[in-house]
Amino acid sequence: MYRVGIDLGKSDIRIGIIDEQYKIVYHDVLMMESEKTYQDTIKEIAEFIQDAIHKSGIGVDDLTGIGVGCPGAIDGENGCVVLSRQLNWRNVPFVKELHKYINYPIAISNDANCVALGEVKAGAAKNLQNVVLLTFKIGVGGGIISNGKIFEGGHAGGAELGHTLLVRDGITCECGRRGCLEAYASVEALKRQVQEAAGRHPESLLWESHKDASGEMKISREAFWRAVEREDTVATEVLQTYISYLGDGIVDFVNIFQPDRVLLSECPTEDEALFLEPLNTYVKTYCFVEDKSMVPGITGTLLGNRAGIIGAAALTEE
Repeated sequence: MYRVGIDLGKSDIRIGIIDEQYKIVYHDVLMMESEKTYQDTIKEIAEFIQDAIHKSGIGVDDLTGIGVGCPGAIDGENGCVVLSRQLNWRNVPFVKELHKYINYPIAISNDANCVALGEVKAGAAKNLQNVVLLTFKIGVGGGIISNGKIFEGGHAGGAELGHTLLVRDGITCECGRRGCLEAYASVEALKRQVQEAAGRHPESLLWESHKDASGEMKISREAFWRAVEREDTVATEVLQTYISYLGDGIVDFVNIFQPDRVLLSECPTEDEALFLEPLNTYVKTYCFVEDKSMVPGITGTLLGNRAGIIGAAALTEE
């Protein structure tokens, strides 16, 4: 038997058909037009699903359900997108609308939840029951797996780990609040921290980069990590500060959930020596339990952009 998984993004829709071993047997991508109404977009998604089923050669009777991962606050119980800033959707009855065209069981959840579930089913946390995932694709998203199932809290919009408070009256986050973890620990935040530090230190190796298309001097990602590898003082201090920001957030999540593992998806780098090892050391140092209980390991993910598709497809198992 097979399931369909949809990873819904701002500019594209990724679809996969998954077998019982969580392997993707068919995959395709559809570019989205942002100006369409949600009704037109969901109709287009339905046509995309039907086309994928036809092209895959899988019989319609061999499909057991369709799962959708969507950015934003999702009411999975009622199949509704409560708020998605990326898609500019508010109170969209997604499942009800899709059922106008598709006669299969349909489930929907937050996209980070789907990434977490996908990694539990077939990736870096396979066979683990309790996992906290942070995703850095846009901002800092969160997914929590508790006892093998997605944990969303009592109502829609739970598990927004990136919007926990890190610095009171701190930098304004895109959500409108000041001092969120996302404002300090996202990839964009790290870019800002690097650029600000480089501006104060023209002698830094960070400046061994090239001008961008506009002619403005900007520090590339590669230049930053190269400077860290060469033990440039400014780059090293930026990284240590960033690790403390992210580490403080992870410590809070470990103290609350005591997961088996913490996963980082699309983080700045998965380099063990430069990033993951010092981050693990920081978290182990400051966790409440210290050495009195297990402190979970922090690792990268394995499935890449397949995780959201696999996790979405697995929603119909729950």
